[in-house]
Amino acid sequence: MIKRLLIANRGEIAVRIIRTCREMGIETVAVYSTADKEQLHVRLADKAVCIGPPPAAQSYLSGNSLIMAALNTGCEALHPGLAFLSEDAGFARMVRDRGLIFIGPDPEVLEHTVNKIRLRKTAGDFGIPLVPGSGEVPAERGPVKKAAGELGFPVIIKTGGRGNWVVRSAREIEKKLPAIKAGLSGAGGEVLVEQYLDNPRQVELQIIADGAGKVAVLGERDGSIQKDHRKLIEESPSPGVSRAMRKAMSSDAAKLFRGLKYRGVGTAVFLIRGEQFYFLGVKARLQTGHPVSELVTGTDILRQQLLTGIEGRMELLPSSLRISGWAMECRINALCPGKVTKLEIPGGPGVRFDSCLYEGCPVSSHYESLVGKVIVYGPNRARTLARMDRALTELIIEGINTDQSRQQGIIRNTIFRSGSFGTRTCET
Repeated sequence: MIKRLLIANRGEIAVRIIRTCREMGIETVAVYSTADKEQLHVRLADKAVCIGPPPAAQSYLSGNSLIMAALNTGCEALHPGLAFLSEDAGFARMVRDRGLIFIGPDPEVLEHTVNKIRLRKTAGDFGIPLVPGSGEVPAERGPVKKAAGELGFPVIIKTGGRGNWVVRSAREIEKKLPAIKAGLSGAGGEVLVEQYLDNPRQVELQIIADGAGKVAVLGERDGSIQKDHRKLIEESPSPGVSRAMRKAMSSDAAKLFRGLKYRGVGTAVFLIRGEQFYFLGVKARLQTGHPVSELVTGTDILRQQLLTGIEGRMELLPSSLRISGWAMECRINALCPGKVTKLEIPGGPGVRFDSCLYEGCPVSSHYESLVGKVIVYGPNRARTLARMDRALTELIIEGINTDQSRQQGIIRNTIFRSGSFGTRTCET
């Protein structure tokens, strides 16, 4: 096991990594921008290094600065956290080339998973159900219109990278095509044209793999409750997934990750409409909702990520994994910058609060608005809902405005409580 690791991230995920590393006897080095010098991760780490001014491009997205901080402090490995550079194949390769361990998939795997066109083809080759689509077509008016017309509107047009455009008519194709072309890496590129599923359920299967064929599937998380494509609540298991569907999706996810020779932690994302599921993509990193999967499986996912990344092994026996009980996570986001003047954390049976907050800490406007996650566990969904409602009532954060009341409103909403909801439930 290594002695020291650099955390190339901030906020609650950096705090989470520090805590597990401490249990494993690994020293941690935190990095911070000048706006983050009073953050909790800076206080908790064994050592902290300032890497630049507040703009992320000059600090948390500066690969050279992060690697130099690791080398100058004697780190043997680098954990990218989530978001920022966590799925950047170029950065992962830089880390590896400088003799450091990148806690995440190999660069070659990241190049594969971030390319939606390439990944869709791979999933199709494995026989995994795909959203009806055209396959690759030239990003030109004629071929795109033809593909959309054959599928029927609305459709979603995807580039190989992160670009997605929902198109509801042929006229919209004319309007959006210049932006679509601009999203391509070069002239003459190709796009995917897929049927747009309106208000589906979105679930992701939590995966841990050792890169040598051993793949553990830790059940699914339902992340359908979203606003502007940002998840607000996640739960496991999903109230819309049957035992047969779970078994089929798990088999497909394991097949894909084994075929990719995937090493580390990731998720296979699926859309569900009725009784049919469709492969959407792979999130090749630790996800914000991972505590939900931890609670229903009794697994420290971050510990397993470190073991696979550093030693190429995991402690789990895939065949022994069982899903027990019900877990739910509500994400608390700051709606404005400020300073926390009062903080009362919920407690009691089955309640966990992952956060970077403390009384007196500043909340910046420069970065992700997530400041905490209320996570609860119960024997069934009804008890878990009651426990989450109680925990949100106990949580008090003063000095900044948050979306806590929105989360409690969703928890009490009859549609959500029924379990019959989709990705647009909170949009209407």
